[in-house]
Amino acid sequence: MARKYIDCREIPSTTHCSVTIAADSEQELLDVAIQHAVAQHGHQDTPALRDQLKQAMREGAPPA
Repeated sequence: MARKYIDCREIPSTTHCSVTIAADSEQELLDVAIQHAVAQHGHQDTPALRDQLKQAMREGAPPA
């Protein structure tokens, strides 16, 4: 199983967040990404947000 990541730099936002989150499973990555989106970006945990984050998932290592 390939490692997965979400790079906030790839998601348009007004905060210009530079955080990258990585995990070995999609579910673990989604759980942490939701926590980050709610706590740091003020989003609500909704199905639409979860779908957006799932679409932002990439395999491998994030670019430097």
